[in-house]
Amino acid sequence: MARGRAEIELSQQPQAVWDVVGDFSGIGKWMPGIESCVVDGDERIIKMMGMNVTERLEGRDDDARTISYRIVGGVPVVNHKATISVTSAGSGCLVVWDLDVDPDDLAGPMQSMYQQALEALKGQLEG
Repeated sequence: MARGRAEIELSQQPQAVWDVVGDFSGIGKWMPGIESCVVDGDERIIKMMGMNVTERLEGRDDDARTISYRIVGGVPVVNHKATISVTSAGSGCLVVWDLDVDPDDLAGPMQSMYQQALEALKGQLEG
């Protein structure tokens, strides 16, 4: 299993950023390329790039500002887990998107996609 990490510093306060990224159903509002996101219980189906990707919420901790999920369908992965965390950093915050994925060759493309998503988030929140 390969690991990857995308991260970005934002000037916003951690709670304001968490209100956006901690919303399991709201990823389509800030991640580029998502055509739709439908949540049913602990699963969301994301339509993007001609695929319907099913992700399952694994955990959400408002106090720690972390959310974890797994891809469980629609993408040829054996195993996938991602965790997004928001922590204080200077006068703003740091957003980290950690990834574990098998097959290993998906780590690079997924890390790149997550980094682009964080840059889009920064552009949206900081104007």
